[in-house]
Amino acid sequence: MRIVVAALALTGAAVFAVAAVAQNKVRTDASAQIDYRGFRGLTGEVEAYRADRLVSLAEFQRMARAPNTIVLDARSADAYREGHIGGAINLPFTDFTDQSLAAALRDPNVRILIYCNNNFSNNAQPVILKRVELALNIQTFINLYGYGYRNVYELSDIVDFNDPEVNWVRG
Repeated sequence: MRIVVAALALTGAAVFAVAAVAQNKVRTDASAQIDYRGFRGLTGEVEAYRADRLVSLAEFQRMARAPNTIVLDARSADAYREGHIGGAINLPFTDFTDQSLAAALRDPNVRILIYCNNNFSNNAQPVILKRVELALNIQTFINLYGYGYRNVYELSDIVDFNDPEVNWVRG
């Protein structure tokens, strides 16, 4: 009987040890691929940088006509198809990677102009407002900066997509 109890105790200890190792491995892998502290540092660095890169609609449109400039729409592909600022290319924020950004933007020094739902007063398809603190402009700017794209400017104005000055293209 003691041998059976001892064997069960050893088996239980072995299972526990394997589970503990597996659990530690998962934690190690996650922390190696998800760095919240690094993200906080990046957002702090971007905050002051972004403040000088907010532009009016008139400046946004002037810059959009200049060579080596891309207007980037980081909304979903469906929202982009329903309507977007004329001349914009679409790369959904959820698809940002080193490779996808390099393919879409080509030159890391290209001037990138960004806008999103919260730049529009309409609050109608395809630009339904996000919570102000979660506006996609912020995440898009932080991510572009984090991926090494520093020549980024963001539309600061709130506009109506029916205004001809916006140059809205309906899908």
